[in-house]
Amino acid sequence: MRIGELSERTGTPRRLLRYYEEQELIVAGRSPNGYREYDERFVDRVLQIRGLLDAGLPTRIIKQILPCLDKPRVIHFADATPEMLATLEPERDRMTARIECLVRNRDAVAEYLEAVRNNTRRDPDTPDDGSTAAEG
Repeated sequence: MRIGELSERTGTPRRLLRYYEEQELIVAGRSPNGYREYDERFVDRVLQIRGLLDAGLPTRIIKQILPCLDKPRVIHFADATPEMLATLEPERDRMTARIECLVRNRDAVAEYLEAVRNNTRRDPDTPDDGSTAAEG
């Protein structure tokens, strides 16, 4: 597929796809006329890259771990260097903290939505204190 189709299918701007190629995160073949051509597997690869970037990982780290996503995990344990582990552990911890924050925020939004929905289901003539308007 050409760059425009990959861009459309992944929701990734063409300039970012060219950047991913420049960073050696994806590799494009070239047609005889020089147009970039991408294999079908790059749809998932670009989505993985976007997810890792959204999680806050820099491209230099993504480049290191992308091969781990393609091969069986057993093969890659030998590839892990102390430097890679020292880089990834704080990134993992930062992602965990972000996930915890997102969960708290999601729960707060859900609680708010539930409270608003419960409030709108009440009889508008019933005050919040439980008494009726006629008692007031």
